[in-house]
Amino acid sequence: MTTRAEQKLKTRRALMDAALAQLSADRGFGSLSLREVAREAGIAPTSFYRHFAELDELGLALVDEGGVALRQLMRQARKRIARDGGSAIATSVETFMEYLGNNANLFRLMLRERTGVSKPFRTAVKAEIDHFVTELADDLRRFADDRNKSISDAKLVAEAMVTLVFNQGAEALDATPKEREELEMKLKTELRMILVGSQTMAKHRARSAR
Repeated sequence: MTTRAEQKLKTRRALMDAALAQLSADRGFGSLSLREVAREAGIAPTSFYRHFAELDELGLALVDEGGVALRQLMRQARKRIARDGGSAIATSVETFMEYLGNNANLFRLMLRERTGVSKPFRTAVKAEIDHFVTELADDLRRFADDRNKSISDAKLVAEAMVTLVFNQGAEALDATPKEREELEMKLKTELRMILVGSQTMAKHRARSAR
């Protein structure tokens, strides 16, 4: 990679970090201005357009980054579970809480834009959630096969789990350490209830089919 290309990537990264740094519990992406993001990144406003066509394009890049980062972490968690054993739900929840701690503003962005006024943002966030649901559904099917415990509709179970995780994640963002610990325990219990409920439904369905 040439020095010029490297510098361009660094400036693009600086713009994304500058936008993230200005997000908070009280300030959403829609309130940011191109000028202040450029100033925070240390470049002239006119130079912004060498990297993004508009501010929303930067925001969509952040949504993509947030989704990719979460999926990568969860894949690493699955590898740890396969290697070391332990509870899949406990490890996954702990990994998600780790993600929240390191990517709070990215998650805030995804939460807000999931139901925001911008259709491109809503579509982008939905795509990230759909990717997450698809991977989790595949995991659940493998889990069912490995444990010989059928589940009822893996995709529906995955959707319920992801919705629950996102909702609890929203609460955990600004929680105290004690509150976050309590939320983590609650989330593990709720996810187990969904899984056991699905396994029970699958058993009843199998008996009814006999």
